Amino acid sequence: MAGPAATEAIRPLQRADSADIPIIALTVIAFDEDVQGSLHACMNAHLSKPVEPERLYQILSNLIREMIAISLHKTEPL
Repeated sequence: MAGPAATEAIRPLQRADSADIPIIALTVIAFDEDVQGSLHACMNAHLSKPVEPERLYQILSNLIREMIAISLHKTEPL
């Protein structure tokens, strides 16, 4: 199963984490339409190989911040 198809199968699952779990495309293909396809499939980011470490760190840092914000929002009292 290709990444976009896997992501489209994961996102609607009836699991607490399926909508929020970070999914990053990692591929040798870096054309704009491929990047847009990954994002359209609800992936969080698209990285092309060879991976640039600074770009990977930046994406992971952003995703970690987002996950913390989501976690804090879910635990706030109503």
